[in-house]
Amino acid sequence: MPIVIIGGGVIGSAIAYELTRQQPGCEVVVVERDPTYARASSALSASSIRQQFSTDINVQISAYGIGFLRDVGTLLACNGDVPGIGLHEGGYLYLATAAGEATLRDNHGLQLRHGADVALLDTAQLSERFPWLALQDVALGSLGLSGEGWFDGYLLLTALRKKAQSQGVRYIADEAVGFAMAASDGVQHVTAVQLQSGASLPCSHAVNAGGPWAAAIAGWAGIALPVVGKRRTVFHLSSPARLPRCPLLIDTSGIWLRPEGQGFIAGFAPPADQDEDFAPLEPEYHAFEEHVWPLLAERIPGFEALRMQGAWAGYYEMNTFDHNAIVGLSPACDNLVFANGFSGHGLQQCPAVGRGVAELLLTGGYQILDLSPLSITRIAENRPLLEKNVI
Repeated sequence: MPIVIIGGGVIGSAIAYELTRQQPGCEVVVVERDPTYARASSALSASSIRQQFSTDINVQISAYGIGFLRDVGTLLACNGDVPGIGLHEGGYLYLATAAGEATLRDNHGLQLRHGADVALLDTAQLSERFPWLALQDVALGSLGLSGEGWFDGYLLLTALRKKAQSQGVRYIADEAVGFAMAASDGVQHVTAVQLQSGASLPCSHAVNAGGPWAAAIAGWAGIALPVVGKRRTVFHLSSPARLPRCPLLIDTSGIWLRPEGQGFIAGFAPPADQDEDFAPLEPEYHAFEEHVWPLLAERIPGFEALRMQGAWAGYYEMNTFDHNAIVGLSPACDNLVFANGFSGHGLQQCPAVGRGVAELLLTGGYQILDLSPLSITRIAENRPLLEKNVI
């Protein structure tokens, strides 16, 4: 029987690719309700990768991920087509006030222990490297010198999907609507994935790669999953100001900014009391003039002439428990695998998670990178994996 993956975005496609790479001939079916990916986070993301996390597992996942992204042309070459994803290692720059300086230093120590190429810069060094920044409230900066940057997430998704299909993966344009279940000694077992078309797909394993809608899929097995869709707006901006060597900037206000073509893109996280679940995917245009522009112009004086050229909105697949991925099997269901809750990190984490989930399914355990810290059991045991660097 096939392994059935629910969700054909970048996570589901990475798992499908790895399953059929590690075990050629492995029967894999991916169920994707919208092959245009019009609402998929994979297609609406700002598509970036960083090493600057505060937990061991996230730094390790990103270290694997950057190696994969650098070698995409070789790894995902398909029928003579060598894909490119426009990877630009422009780095992340985190700015911290005096209140956040100690945390930045603690994080830096952890990152260095895992070989991340990250430097701490005082205000004089920041001013020399980025003279266009206003640093009146800044005590310290943390800059990724390599291994961090941005790329085209939709091209990565397309390349993974094409490569998976070339390796025998079958994609079905349909919507999964439920499971056929059996139980033994109190443990559930998925026997088939039921589709909106009326078809039923018997499976050896089911993989929940449902993105923001993952909680509904888990619910079919009676499992509570703390994952919701949180709307995030990305603004496309233009300015006559030139920002030499501009990295992906994480401001002390929480606003982020990075170059995009001849302009920039930027975004923010709304206050928690305004961050409703599954808000309509309409850009929050009002937030640009009310919030984003004033703060960016304060940090970058040249942005007084900033203009919004457009905007789009997508969902963060937010794990409300601890903002970290949920990966692996649940003790409550012996063949339902989770790959959910990436909280804005799915594109950069898909290479390692795709490989790890495939190893788990094919060998019964993780081989290259131990993803067990991301197990769903931490939720039932109230053991949050706290990540300080959440954007």
